[in-house]
Amino acid sequence: MSNPLLHPFDTAFQSVPFEQIQQEHFKPAMLEWISRAKTEIADLVDNEAAPDFANTIAALERVGKQLDVVSSTFFNLDSAETTDYLQQLAQELSPLLAEYNNDLMLNEALFRRVKHVVEHTDRSALTAEENRLLDKTYKSFVRNGALLSEAEKTQLRDIDQQLATLTMKFSQHVLQETNAYQLHIEQEADLAGLPDSIVGAARAEAEKRGMSGWVFTLHFPSFMPFMKYAANRDLRKAMQLAAGKRAFKDNENNNEEVIRTIVDLRAKRAKLLGFDTHAEFVLQERMAATPDTVFDFLHDLLQKARPHAQQEIAALQALAAADGITQIMPYDHAYYAEKLREARFDLSEEALKPYFPLDRVLDAAFDAANRLYGLTFSERNDIQKYHPEVTVYEVTEQGSHKALLYTDWHPREGKRAGAWMTAYRGQYRDNEQNIRPHISIVCNFARPVGDTPSLLTFTEVTTLFHEFGHALHGMLADTTFESLSGTNVYWDFVELPSQFMENYCYDKAFLRSFAKHFQTGEPLPETEIDKIVAAANFMEGYQTLRQLGFGLLDMAYHTGKLADGTSIETFETETVRDAQLYAHLPGTAQSPSFSHIFAGGYSAGYYSYKWAEVLDADAFSYFQENGIFDPETAAKFKDLLRLGGTVDPMELYVRFRGRKPDPQALLKRAGLV
Repeated sequence: MSNPLLHPFDTAFQSVPFEQIQQEHFKPAMLEWISRAKTEIADLVDNEAAPDFANTIAALERVGKQLDVVSSTFFNLDSAETTDYLQQLAQELSPLLAEYNNDLMLNEALFRRVKHVVEHTDRSALTAEENRLLDKTYKSFVRNGALLSEAEKTQLRDIDQQLATLTMKFSQHVLQETNAYQLHIEQEADLAGLPDSIVGAARAEAEKRGMSGWVFTLHFPSFMPFMKYAANRDLRKAMQLAAGKRAFKDNENNNEEVIRTIVDLRAKRAKLLGFDTHAEFVLQERMAATPDTVFDFLHDLLQKARPHAQQEIAALQALAAADGITQIMPYDHAYYAEKLREARFDLSEEALKPYFPLDRVLDAAFDAANRLYGLTFSERNDIQKYHPEVTVYEVTEQGSHKALLYTDWHPREGKRAGAWMTAYRGQYRDNEQNIRPHISIVCNFARPVGDTPSLLTFTEVTTLFHEFGHALHGMLADTTFESLSGTNVYWDFVELPSQFMENYCYDKAFLRSFAKHFQTGEPLPETEIDKIVAAANFMEGYQTLRQLGFGLLDMAYHTGKLADGTSIETFETETVRDAQLYAHLPGTAQSPSFSHIFAGGYSAGYYSYKWAEVLDADAFSYFQENGIFDPETAAKFKDLLRLGGTVDPMELYVRFRGRKPDPQALLKRAGLV
């Protein structure tokens, strides 16, 4: 069979021909497209015409488009449907792609052309988007070593190749550790407190593994309900310890040295480029701008949230004391928080699940997008997909094709934990043609069991809306240049569209429209809707502290605070001490499985979740003033999504809101003032 990755795809909408692709196709295809991209670069450099925006900056933007699609396809599959072969290949291909990027960014002749355009172009003759791309292109070269000496460039290449391998290794270790653990229960008494649906899923998992009894795993749909409902404290402790020891045991998947090396290499890279720390390097291209700004932001929120969190934990301790527990521990938190929720609001996440079948929640998200932005979603059975559980939708606006959306909802051994949005192809314009994006949402929601469909907790409802917000950012993109399109914005701005969509889950009228029992169709009782809204800030102080702890840990790693002789466990516990209200469990650490900062794009950027909450709370308050589906307000927000990174994010926000964001909106929503 010929390699389908070696030529542009001839499928519907040029979608990825997943069903024709074999694992062995990726390496030769990647090597071929790298070679062709290098030829395109050589042709660009050899152009005898004087460098200008069109023949240099815009031409460079077009280089390697098919390489981007093939590499995105490969790494997306490695996250959502990996195999041992793909994991091994990722270790091989990541350094090759890093080398290609270095060849591009350290090409002196190419940089001279870019520099010439910067220095000799009449900026008034360019559009605002073209000016933005020109600045971004020049900065990209400088931030990737174009001004370094030859010896320094060689050093940079070596660092980038090592980082490409190590970040991939980190992620693979976490996945392997997650898949390796199982809690096998054979005594029915040990299931006390667990809802029937969770017990049924555990029995199905055991049967799948050829075992009797019940099996629970570290995958979220299994782990979280167990921690929330299992009455057996010893088993909760076992699960908590297993989660805290992922990639932190004395075996081949230990990530401690991987972390040290990644942190060290990032620091060396930053210093090579003229920055004191990796955080300074990263934040130069963020709204926050400096580490001091981030630390001030985190500590200010910490000061406001900690008293609320302390009161919340005291309430949990009082509940635990009634069970004879003198000191509440991390493995007690979810269990007693759920009991407190039920006592305070008479609200049970498990009791709500029958009203949130996955398909209906997704339809509600589609409905919101239709009412806000005029988008329509139609399932397509003629688009190839990488797994039978994936569904593909064509997205249209007034009958015109807008995007493809892939959805992949359930955990598998080949899928990493968590939830994310990604793209197989971004949006851009090629001459007169508007190339539309192919977007994917990947989650880990519980599978259907027997005749019962996949039922979501309310937390998972908000997760779906969160990722759908990211997807809308990608699907509504409408710019000329792909590198400025969709989610290609400052990292502390990228969470605004996603967190904004979560607000709709707490609107009573909108909830009424879709929260209906999967069997009877009966609407969720009004009393329960009132409870959901009343409980919106439940444990918000604790959750805020938890997020701030992650942000502080991230910043500590990337501002040079990890000393050579300090263990990862000690460093972590000392760093997050002010944000931690529970005793530490010896032998556990978050860092070895903290994929966001060591294998994702959030290094020196985890704070952005809270930063963007300021934006989303303020943005949604504007909708509330005018009506949450107000056409005029929605049109303004759609413009914010449409323009991606073509405008400075603060300017973009002010265009939408009429002023800069007001932090009080977040504090009020969170009940912290």
